[in-house]
Amino acid sequence: MLTGLFEGAREDAARREQTLPLHDLEKRARAARPVRDGLRALAPRDTIHVIAEIKRKSPSKGELAPISDPVSLALDYEAGGASVISVLTEGRAFDGSLADLAAVSEAVQIPVLRKDFLETEYQIIEARAHGADLVLLIMAGLSDERALRLIGVAQDWGMQALVEAHTPGEVDRAIGIGADIVGVNARDLVTFELDPTLFGAMVPRFPEGVLRVAESAVSVSQDVKRYREQGAHAVLVGEALVTGANPRQRVEEFVAA
Repeated sequence: MLTGLFEGAREDAARREQTLPLHDLEKRARAARPVRDGLRALAPRDTIHVIAEIKRKSPSKGELAPISDPVSLALDYEAGGASVISVLTEGRAFDGSLADLAAVSEAVQIPVLRKDFLETEYQIIEARAHGADLVLLIMAGLSDERALRLIGVAQDWGMQALVEAHTPGEVDRAIGIGADIVGVNARDLVTFELDPTLFGAMVPRFPEGVLRVAESAVSVSQDVKRYREQGAHAVLVGEALVTGANPRQRVEEFVAA
């Protein structure tokens, strides 16, 4: 599944590049609104940060929410106290789009993360051209050399990378290449099974100065509280927000957990 998601994202980006060559894309990226500081937005504080995600569907759960107005949802997240908005731009399995990213980026005042299966420089610059301030890099699908290169490209454009890991080896690799923000995904992207204990087990591997993000396995405030007690600086939450009746209130509850 993970291999297929990367292949599909790469194929889709290659088609877009035929229409919009890299040189023209770079012009758009230079004309995009100024980058917002993702590191500052997620800096350690007394309460946990919430990275609130716009997510219509997933391979593991299928349809989650139609989200006809991603801007309205993003503004609710921001009003609820989210520190960063995550926008899924993968279209085949998650029904996301770069149009969602651009619209949300223009509407909110906080940093925006492009969440996708990124492995090319074109995709990173494409994120900036559509208003992203951070990009997701998934160690399970990248070599150390490729991940390091993509971090560098992101930083060249003023952005930060949230580097995602699921195993002890991937955490060590992410830290070894100098990632400033490392997420531990409780969901195995190969089997899609959840392990709510995974983040806590990985925390001792983090050196001081690396921002720790807990991803997945968040349904209620108690889950956020557990992650906070284990040392998370931020939680990335999607399903629990898009399926709830009041996303703004849910974000408020998670920030206060």
